[in-house]
Amino acid sequence: MVKFAAEIFGFLVIIVVIYRYIVPPLRKAMTARQATIGSEFDEARKAKEDAEAAETKYKKSIGRAEQEAAQLRDSARAQSEQILEELGAKAHQEAERIAERGRQQLAAERDRLVRELRTEMGTLAVDLASKIVHDFLADEARRGATVDRFLDDLDRRGSEQPAPVSAST
Repeated sequence: MVKFAAEIFGFLVIIVVIYRYIVPPLRKAMTARQATIGSEFDEARKAKEDAEAAETKYKKSIGRAEQEAAQLRDSARAQSEQILEELGAKAHQEAERIAERGRQQLAAERDRLVRELRTEMGTLAVDLASKIVHDFLADEARRGATVDRFLDDLDRRGSEQPAPVSAST
């Protein structure tokens, strides 16, 4: 039994030594490890919350960006339509201005041609009349016939009108 009591005493001494010198550092290490794990768990939870908040913020910013893009697209479309209308109006005005200038040029050209034609026709008429008179006067028989006809006309007119009373009679 002494051997048994010595074994129990040795066992109790080992337990006291373990409990006194090994358990406190182990307990301290375990507490520190639990605290580290707890803080890591808290950090992970906080990181998860931050990630969720960032994702929510990201989705909101994406939504705002899509709205802004839609507004910009609509604004650009409206501006392009306005620019097209302005360009169309300017093109129409320019076409009208060019057409009016063309009409004015055509009218001026027509007037110039009419003047030239009148001048040319006048010259041709004078030349033709001159040739006719020259040919007419060059022919002796025609000239005599014209003089006779003139005199006959005068006689006819004289016989139709009463003779003027002269002061010498």
